[in-house]
Amino acid sequence: MNQKFDVLTDLIHSRRAIFPQNYKAGKIAPEILDAILENARWAPNHKKTEPWRFVLIENEALKELSEFLSNRYKLNTSTENFDPIKFKKAGEKPLQAAAVIAICIQRSPASHIPEWEETAALACAVQNIWLSCTALGIGSYWSSPDAIHHMKDFLRLSENESCLGLFFMGWSDYEAPVPNRKPLSEIVRRMG
Repeated sequence: MNQKFDVLTDLIHSRRAIFPQNYKAGKIAPEILDAILENARWAPNHKKTEPWRFVLIENEALKELSEFLSNRYKLNTSTENFDPIKFKKAGEKPLQAAAVIAICIQRSPASHIPEWEETAALACAVQNIWLSCTALGIGSYWSSPDAIHHMKDFLRLSENESCLGLFFMGWSDYEAPVPNRKPLSEIVRRMG
C-alpha cells in the first residue's frame, strides 16, 4: 500500500495489554508523557466536545494510588470473598508502574449529545495513547477496577467528571502472545 499505512498496521497489530508485573524499573520522561497525551487530544469527537480528561499519576502519588486501591478492595469485599492475593495485587500494580493515567470523561452540558458518543471519543483517545506507547516500547494496559467508581475525591474531579479506568504504563520488553482474531469473513458482511 504505502509506508505510512504499513507502519500504522504494524503498530495496530503489535498493540498488546502489558501488565505492570512485566514493567522494568525506570521513569518515563515528562516530555514523552506530554507527547503521548498530546496524541490523545487528536482523537475524533462529535461536536468537538473533547470529553476526555486525564489525571497523570506519578512519583509519590503512585504510593497514594496504591494505598487507595488496596483500601477500596478491602472496603468493597466481604470477609468471605476477601482474597489476600487480590488485595496485594491491587496495591502492587501502581508501584510497578512508571506512571498511571486516570482516564476520565467530562460530559458535555449539551443534552442532545449522546453519552455513548462521548465515551466512544474517550476510547479513541485511549487508543491513541496505547498506540503511542506501543511505538515507544512502553508497556501499558487499561484497567477498570471497581475502585474507579469511588475516585472522584481522590482524583479531585469536578461535578460533571467521572473516571472510566486507569491506564498503567512502564518500560517493557515483554513479548505478549499474539491474540486470536476472527477472520474478516466472520465479522464483515458486504452489501452492494
